[in-house]
Amino acid sequence: MSRSTLPARTLISLLALSTFAAAASAEPATADTQSVEELEQRLLVLERKLELQQEDAAAKAKDSPTVTAGEKGFSLKKGDYEIKFNALAQIDGRFFVNDDGAFRDGFQTRRLRPTIQGSLGKLVAFRFTPEFAGSGFGDASSNSIIDAYFDLKFSPYASVRAGKQKGPLGLERLQSGGSLALVERGYPTELVANRDLGVLVYGEAFKGTVSYGVGAFNGTADGRDVGAADDGLKEFQGRVFVEPFKNEYGIFKGLGFGVAGSTGVKDGTGANLLPRYRTPGQNVFFNYGETAGATGYFAVGKHDRYVPQAYFYSNSLGLLAEYVISDQEIARTATGLSKSLQNQAYSVTASYVLTGEDASYKGVKPSSPYTVGGEGWGALELVARYGSLSIDDEAFIGTSATRLANPDVSARQADSFGIGINWYLSSNAKLTADFNQTRFDGGATGGADRNDEKALFTRLTIQY
Repeated sequence: MSRSTLPARTLISLLALSTFAAAASAEPATADTQSVEELEQRLLVLERKLELQQEDAAAKAKDSPTVTAGEKGFSLKKGDYEIKFNALAQIDGRFFVNDDGAFRDGFQTRRLRPTIQGSLGKLVAFRFTPEFAGSGFGDASSNSIIDAYFDLKFSPYASVRAGKQKGPLGLERLQSGGSLALVERGYPTELVANRDLGVLVYGEAFKGTVSYGVGAFNGTADGRDVGAADDGLKEFQGRVFVEPFKNEYGIFKGLGFGVAGSTGVKDGTGANLLPRYRTPGQNVFFNYGETAGATGYFAVGKHDRYVPQAYFYSNSLGLLAEYVISDQEIARTATGLSKSLQNQAYSVTASYVLTGEDASYKGVKPSSPYTVGGEGWGALELVARYGSLSIDDEAFIGTSATRLANPDVSARQADSFGIGINWYLSSNAKLTADFNQTRFDGGATGGADRNDEKALFTRLTIQY
């Protein structure tokens, strides 16, 4: 062991012993006793000085903030107070095959979301995320605030979240946009709310194997975003999710299943009260009314949703499935007639990591990130999805003067199959390419089927 690694007290003791030995060879016994006592006093003084220095260093370290930077972002922390800086940016290339110019090809910024989040002591946490993409294809049609909420963390069993947030319904909706298997979410997400404004009580129990969320929100139409109360009425949402083998090692460790639902009342004609449904290519295939954007149709009465959901991740294999029933009462001003319509959607997504890393709900972490001029190539993941969204037949029954939807404009059903590949260059960069083909039931003049939609999407995701 080198001298630099010896404890300070040991060095002092050795110094004292060597001095004593030298003194013992040159002085009488009485002088030796006096020298030893002096050395012991000096040793005690030096030890106390070292203790004071260590205490002072510890106090300064405790009072000084800690700055960290890594693949999960940047943070500044002092005690129980912390602020984190993260961001998600996604640039897409979107191209449609054999569409005769019906859809727009080109490049767009799909998401551009810096996030500030952190904690104010042990009780209060917060998150603030603006959206600067404003693409019109996705979750926000213009620059907006998508997340703005505070948490009161009373305990792991029960905390309170207040503000604009994701509701506790869709499994794929709750997944981060940077962790999606394909470029866009599937049909079940079209039947649940995007973001809502309200208060949520959430927590977990039984060592994290059971999680829940229940809350009251302003309520919004399927697939919509809301930041204010549109009609003064409220919606209640809840979810229970179970991962029974989460804390065990075995093939079922990554199994999770649950059920979610919502109930509320809506009354009005605003865009946040009536849905429109989109394909994986983000093109609208169903609207209430005789034409797109028609007026005179409104939500009235109850709106209930039922959402069974599950996922399973084992080694390189991943499966995610969910089913949504959206039961809403819709009326037409001209007739005063209202109908309770039950629209349904489901999807099943499968993934497999070719390079051997573990698949997960939060994406793939490459074991050998891509290295310029090096041996690392990242991780490759193959994905596939099948899904369907069907509209209640009652929406199309009647004449143009009485029905709620026009079969010559809106399709009764859309079925989609998609395949794709994800290249995880690192934990902060991912390249995605997928192809989705959608077939329609109806939606064209004379009751004919709308032409198939064939969409080739590519995406660069940068996140930290």
